[in-house]
Amino acid sequence: MRQYVIDEMRLDDFDRVKAHLDKRFEASEVEGVYWIELDEDVLSDEQKRHRECRPHCFAVELTPGALSVELLVRSKTFLKCACMAYADPRQRRWLMDRVDAIFEKLEISV
Repeated sequence: MRQYVIDEMRLDDFDRVKAHLDKRFEASEVEGVYWIELDEDVLSDEQKRHRECRPHCFAVELTPGALSVELLVRSKTFLKCACMAYADPRQRRWLMDRVDAIFEKLEISV
């Protein structure tokens, strides 16, 4: 699985990141996993056409030592569809900027 990972987090940083994710993003049914919904302007053409598959999301897993994000754009509606794909360069940049902004906002250096 392709991922963007920030590791070696301190426990107090984990608590702050968790509080932020709890406030800002939808938690999945799996503990420690959250959904980051993509903005419509970064969806691929196929993802834009698949309105019934929305929202399109990245899965984020937070553990006491790390935050990792799959680079797979998923549909929260369906388990399989042609619109699910690894993030293209623009989507990767959007995601990494989003994750980096969380750490900047919380003043956590990594």
